[in-house]
Amino acid sequence: MNIRKYIAEFLGTFALVFCGTGAIIINQETGGSVTQVGIAFTFGLIVMSMIYAMGDVSGAHLNPAVSISFTLSGRFPFKNLLPFIVSQITGAIAASAVLRFLFPQNQFLGATIPSGSQSQSFVLEFILTFFLMLTIIHVSTGSKEQGATAALAIGSVVGLEAMFAVPICGASMNPARSLAPAIISHHTEHLWIYFAGPIIGASAAVPIGKFLLSSEKGK
Repeated sequence: MNIRKYIAEFLGTFALVFCGTGAIIINQETGGSVTQVGIAFTFGLIVMSMIYAMGDVSGAHLNPAVSISFTLSGRFPFKNLLPFIVSQITGAIAASAVLRFLFPQNQFLGATIPSGSQSQSFVLEFILTFFLMLTIIHVSTGSKEQGATAALAIGSVVGLEAMFAVPICGASMNPARSLAPAIISHHTEHLWIYFAGPIIGASAAVPIGKFLLSSEKGK
């Protein structure tokens, strides 16, 4: 039943936002005890864990940009796109609401705020999500052995990109992850970056991924 897939996307995205932005909040609340490296590892590990936990149920997209790109590639039915996105966004908002309850004095709740220019963060989000989606496209097809390592590969890319990009653009790569804390903390002024950058970046990876996969098959 599709309802199982929607619940899986809700829970998976809840866990992603709760743990990932929770690490940012706790790092702020404790004077840096988690550290930037710890935040990056948290995002990478929770993505990896949720793919293992929810992958067999929903595919563990956990990200509207990923769902849109899979739809554009013809690998995900259009009729399920809106329910998936709604499930992801509601899961993310629920997580941010819980974090607001736990840390009522925190100003941003882990919201993605550009530290430089908006164009700088847009380009970063585009490139980061492009390579994330390119990885997802390649590890989500092929042999069983390749599929077994998909969670590790995707989680590693998320963690790696968060390692260096969080201080500049937030390394969102995910509209739901950015939307939820922005809404709950009332800091929505930069949301266009975290919608446009990831969605366009992930979509741009689709034709490149198809071309590379077709070249491999041709060999």
